[in-house]
Amino acid sequence: MRQDVLDGLVTFVIVAEEKSFSAAAVRLGVSPSAVSQSISKLEGRMRLALFNRTTRSVSLTEAGLRYLERVVPAVHDLTVAAQELGESVDRPAGLLRINVARAGFMIALQPILRDFLDAYPEIELEVRIEGLLVDIVGQGFDAGIRFGDLVQRDMVAVKIGPAISAHIIAAPSYLGRYGIPKHPRDLLNHNCVGFRHSSSGQVERWEFENGDEKIELAVNGRLILNDSAALTQAALDGIGIAYMINGYIDRFLDDGRLVRILSDWSPALAGLTLYYPDRRRVPAKLRALIDFLRHRRHFEPPQTAGALT
Repeated sequence: MRQDVLDGLVTFVIVAEEKSFSAAAVRLGVSPSAVSQSISKLEGRMRLALFNRTTRSVSLTEAGLRYLERVVPAVHDLTVAAQELGESVDRPAGLLRINVARAGFMIALQPILRDFLDAYPEIELEVRIEGLLVDIVGQGFDAGIRFGDLVQRDMVAVKIGPAISAHIIAAPSYLGRYGIPKHPRDLLNHNCVGFRHSSSGQVERWEFENGDEKIELAVNGRLILNDSAALTQAALDGIGIAYMINGYIDRFLDDGRLVRILSDWSPALAGLTLYYPDRRRVPAKLRALIDFLRHRRHFEPPQTAGALT
């Protein structure tokens, strides 16, 4: 199809409806000469005269009448399509695709999913949970959710979810058998459950901060995992001490199945961020989610298990 095959169709229909080049120009918001040039180019491509012109009137030729009958339905469909697209931009509706780390899902998304979907019945939400960073633009996602220090600088970033800090946790049964560490270095004499990052392959080093004093430890332990749900369960089972973030584990602390230790040494960590490409106009469906998350910065802990990676 030639790129110019549709040029001038709307102008043609409006001139036919108005039976006047000047009236069509007013309706289109252009000059009469622009309307005349558009019709002349269309007639040139068609190699037919579509209008009879006199100094007092404009009327369709026989060819113009036949062409108008075929063109009007198509122009109507194009107009409706444009209107519907414009409405979808302004109205929260359609498929919203989010790529999120499991921690982001458990801490930020899961607690608000039902309320959000109830509030916006015309939005269909697709969430892909994966630990590795992906090209959200190349893979067709509207936005991603990661910890703030992982978000690329060319993205628009919005802070969401509760404040995040490191938590050193253990089951009361473990602490009853081996005692409570009073200082981070006491952990070197305890069985600490390690976490190996899937992306880097490195076992996580535990960071501590108390005022101006900062400590980083390569802790010891007989168990290393790469899934935070399993890590939490190991702590619940009394296998050892674990290094976690708040969010999913809060309910275990509230009911006493886990105990937080060394809380004075727990540093604040980069919080969760929703990020998306820098666009002039954010789709209404994404804006609805952003506003929902920003107004719900403090969440109740999720009620189902899941890994935080």
